[in-house]
Amino acid sequence: MMKKVKVEEVKSNLTNRRSFLRISGLAIAGTGLVIAGCSNDDDGGMTDPPVDNQLPGVRNGVFDLGGGDAGILTYAYALEQLEADFYTRVVNGNNFGSVFSSEEQSVLTDLYRHEVIHREFFRTALTGVLNDPDRLLPDLNFDYGDLNFSNRLQVLNTAKTLEDTGVAAYNGAGRYITTPDYLVIAGKIVSVEARHASAIRSLLNPGSADFAGNDVIDANGLDLAQMPSEILAAVGSLGVVQTPFTAQFLP
Repeated sequence: MMKKVKVEEVKSNLTNRRSFLRISGLAIAGTGLVIAGCSNDDDGGMTDPPVDNQLPGVRNGVFDLGGGDAGILTYAYALEQLEADFYTRVVNGNNFGSVFSSEEQSVLTDLYRHEVIHREFFRTALTGVLNDPDRLLPDLNFDYGDLNFSNRLQVLNTAKTLEDTGVAAYNGAGRYITTPDYLVIAGKIVSVEARHASAIRSLLNPGSADFAGNDVIDANGLDLAQMPSEILAAVGSLGVVQTPFTAQFLP
């Protein structure tokens, strides 16, 4: 039975933090991956070949994310690999149950499940779009340096950085997507990432306005947006991604 957890900033009938996250329309059924919010009409275009000729693949010995819609999808896949890897390490850590409260464990486990769904969705979608395994971004390797996964604040602050970055990344990439079906999918996923960011911020500072802080929401009430080149530079500066790749065709 699902544990009831109060969410201070939610004033509607969302009675617990887990339903707050599950409103995303993403669900897990058994051990399978289900994208409940994406009907055949929504993601039918994902199997259509990309129009651009700057396909992802190895160039000069290094994998390049490519350009056009296929490049944006591969870029999103790279980011989802990072988020899924991070939360996998968090929830599978030896001290997960002792470091985090039951409420925090519930939230972090939901985020882990969502990010794995996102990663596997892009893997499957790109396999169909590219129709060439050599053009699929390989599994990336990550190194979190001296991040202590047994330190609550370090983990939650890292999660905050990743989630805020993910929201800005999808918002910034949306303008470059030309296929409507892809834009629909991106819009659904960024709304989930924003819920993640709000949940993590609330864990760090309960009962505050940080869930929609002015460091991520501008004066017009809109989430921040960053171009792929800005996001990749920021992620690169963290030194987490160990697998080299380029993005010479992305803005």
